[in-house]
Amino acid sequence: MNWDAISFDWNHIRAFLATVENGSLSAAARALRKTQPTLSRQISLLEEALQLTLFERGTRSMRLTDAGTELLSYVRGMANAATQISRVAAGQSQAVEGTVRITSSDAMAAYALPPCLVSLREMHPGINVELFPSNEMSDLTRREADIAIRHARPEQPDLVAKRIADIEISLFASLDYLGTIEAGSALADFSDASFIGFGHPERLVPQVTAMGIPVTRQNFGITTSHGSTMFELAREGAGIALLPRIVAEGRLGLRRIHPDLPVLNVETWLVTHREIQTNRRIRLTFDHLAKEIAQGGWSRLVAGS
Repeated sequence: MNWDAISFDWNHIRAFLATVENGSLSAAARALRKTQPTLSRQISLLEEALQLTLFERGTRSMRLTDAGTELLSYVRGMANAATQISRVAAGQSQAVEGTVRITSSDAMAAYALPPCLVSLREMHPGINVELFPSNEMSDLTRREADIAIRHARPEQPDLVAKRIADIEISLFASLDYLGTIEAGSALADFSDASFIGFGHPERLVPQVTAMGIPVTRQNFGITTSHGSTMFELAREGAGIALLPRIVAEGRLGLRRIHPDLPVLNVETWLVTHREIQTNRRIRLTFDHLAKEIAQGGWSRLVAGS
C-alpha cells in the first residue's frame, strides 16, 4: 500500500458526496450536522489536494464538473465500503458466537448441566460449549476454562463468583446393603459399616465422625475420585456414601441410613474470570447457567432416573 499516494482527507470526501447527493451546501450541512462554511472549506481543501475543480459554484446550487462526475463513482464505492465496515464492526460487537469452556465435577457434568446447555444452545446456537469435568480451581486461573462450578468460594482476586443453589448432602446406602449390616437405633452402631471414599478418604473420617458415626480410614473399602462412579457404587451396594440428597433419593433410589442423621448444606459457586465484563458470550452463558440452576435448584439431577 502506497500511503503517500493518498493525499486527501476522508472527511473531505464525505463533504463532497453529501453535497452531490443533497444538491446544495446548505442541505449537505444539515445532513452531516455541520455548518455550511465548514463544508465549503472542506470541499475547497479536497479540490486543492486533488488539484481538480469538482464543482461549478452557483448562488443556490453546486453543479458537478466533468472531473467531479468522473470521481463520483469511486467516491460512492468508498462510502459503501465505509458503511460495510461499520455494519461488520457492529455485528461483531453484538455477535454471540464462539467457544465457552465450562468445567464442573463429573457428576454435575453428567447429570445437572446437559439440560442447561441444551436450552443455552437453543437460545444462542452460535455458542459452542466445551464441557469437561475437573475439580481444580486452577483451571480458571490458568485460563483452561471460562466458567467453573465449584463448592468453595474462590479466593483469587481475578475471579468473579456468584453463589447459586446449595446442595443438601447426607449418608446414603442401598436397601440391599442396609439389609446386610447389623445396626441398632444409634448412629454409632454404623461404625463397623463399609463406606465409599471420595478423593482422599482420610478427609471424610472427621466429617463422618462429626455426624455421630465413629469411623477410621479402614472403614473406606473402596475409594474413587469420580462422583458419578461413587453414585453407582452406592447403587450397587458397595457401602455408605456421602451424597447429594436429591440424587440419592430421587435418582438412585437410596435411603438415608438413619432418620436422625444430619443433612448438611454444601455451598455451590458459579465462577469465571473478569473477562465476563467484556466478553458477551461468556456473560450470557454465565447468566444462563445461574438462572437455570436458580429456577430448578438441583432438580435436574433427578431427571432421567
